[in-house]
Amino acid sequence: MPDRILIAEDNKNLCKILQSALTDAGYDVSIAVGGDAAIHELKSHTYDLVVSDMRMPGASGAVVFQEARAQSYLPDVILITAFGDTREAVRLMREGAADYILKDFDPEELVARVRQVLERRNLKQESTVLKVRIESLKDQISLHRFETIVGRSRAMQESLSLAERVARTDANVLLLGESGTGKEVFAQAIHAASKRADEPFVPVNCGALPETLLESELFGHERGAFTGAVRQKPGRFEDADGGSIFLDEIGELPQSIQVKLLRVLQERTYVRVGGEEMRRADVRVIAATNRNLEEMIHQGRFREDLYYRLNVFPIRLVPLRERREDIVPLIEHFLKQQGRSVEEVSPDALDHLRAYDFPGNIRELQNLIERAGILAGEGRIERIHFPIGKSRLTGDPAELLGLGLSLDQIEKRLIKEALERAQGNKTKAAGLLGISRRALYSRMESHGIPIGGSEPEPAD
Repeated sequence: MPDRILIAEDNKNLCKILQSALTDAGYDVSIAVGGDAAIHELKSHTYDLVVSDMRMPGASGAVVFQEARAQSYLPDVILITAFGDTREAVRLMREGAADYILKDFDPEELVARVRQVLERRNLKQESTVLKVRIESLKDQISLHRFETIVGRSRAMQESLSLAERVARTDANVLLLGESGTGKEVFAQAIHAASKRADEPFVPVNCGALPETLLESELFGHERGAFTGAVRQKPGRFEDADGGSIFLDEIGELPQSIQVKLLRVLQERTYVRVGGEEMRRADVRVIAATNRNLEEMIHQGRFREDLYYRLNVFPIRLVPLRERREDIVPLIEHFLKQQGRSVEEVSPDALDHLRAYDFPGNIRELQNLIERAGILAGEGRIERIHFPIGKSRLTGDPAELLGLGLSLDQIEKRLIKEALERAQGNKTKAAGLLGISRRALYSRMESHGIPIGGSEPEPAD
C-alpha cells in the first residue's frame, strides 16, 4: 500500500500542483482546502503524513499540527512557512513536527523532503515490528529451553546432554522413541538452542495427511497444479526457510515422498508441485518416529539412503516406565499448570501412579492428571480419580481414547494383555484376540514385543 498524504493549504491551485507532484512520486494524496477541512479529514481518515501551510483561514497550521498529534495513528507533519514564521515552525518541530519548508519552494524539493520523512517513519515502524517479533521469539524460546524439560533420571539426562551438543550444529537429528515420550518438546528445545533460534520452527505430522496432499504440504504448489489449486501456495519447507522443520512420524512417509525428501537432504533443493523453478532449502531437519526404521528397511518400506541421511545424530527417548523416578516431578509439573501442588495428591494415588507402566508415556500422564483434577474439583486428588491398572483394557473403549493413545498403542496393549492372560502361550493368546498365531507373531514383531521360544503348531 502506498503511503497516504494529506495536503492542507488554502490555495486550491497550489493544492492541485502539490497533489500532482506527490501522486507522480507514487503516493496516495488527498487535499484539504483550509485548516478546518484538514481537521475534518484527520478525524475521518488515517494518514501517514500531513503537509500543512502555517497560515490559513480558520484553523492555523499549528492547530492542524496539534490535531494530527492527537490522532492514535500519529501522522508525521511537514509545515509550509513564510520566512518570517520560521521561529514558530522550529518551535513545533521541538514538539514533534517532522520538518518545515519555506514558501516559494519547487514541488520537487517537497517530494524529496516527503520521501526522507516517510523513509524515516517506515524504518521506525519496521524497527518496532522487529522488536516485538524478537521479544515474541524470546518468549517462545524461553518456553522451550532444555532447562524447562522435566527429567531427573539418568536416561533423560543423557538424552538432554546429546540434544544440547547437537543443537549447536546444523546436523540432521533423528529422535527415536514411543509415542508420548516428548519428541516434539526435544525438537523445539534443539531449535531454540541453535543458531537458527530466531527463525521459524515448523512442525509437520507426516502421518496425518494422505499421500496426495502431503507433497503439496511439504513443498508447496503452483496455481493450477491440480484440481482445487486455485492459487499459489508455499510449502512447509518454504515456511521454515532459515529455521528448522520437524518431521514427526517420519516412518509413515509414503515411498514416493521419501524420494523427494531424499533430494532435499542431498541437494538442499526442491520444486513446488506443478512448478519448474528450483528452490533452495535452507532448513535444518529434525525427524522423529516411534517405528523401527531398520526393520522397515528390511521389509522394503523405508529407503535405506534416506535413513542414513536422517540418522546423522540419533537420540533415543526412553519410555516413562523405564524412568519411574521422573513420574513424580512430571506430576508436579502438570499440577502446577492447573494451579495445584503435589501436596493435593494422596500418597496412595502417587504410589498407584508410580506402579503404572504408562503405555501412553508422558502424554498419557498429562491427560490423567488433567482428568483427575477435573474429577476432584476443589478436593484432594485420590487414587479413585485414576482409573488405571491391568483391568483397564476391559473397560469402556472410550476411556482408552481419553488417554491419548494411538491405534498402534492400543493394539500393543491388547497383545500384551492377551499374552499375560494366556501365561505366554501364543496359541491361546491368538485365540483370545481372534487372530491366527502367524498373525500374532507378525504383530508382535511390528510392535517390538519379544517372541521368545517357538511353540509346536497346533494339531488340525
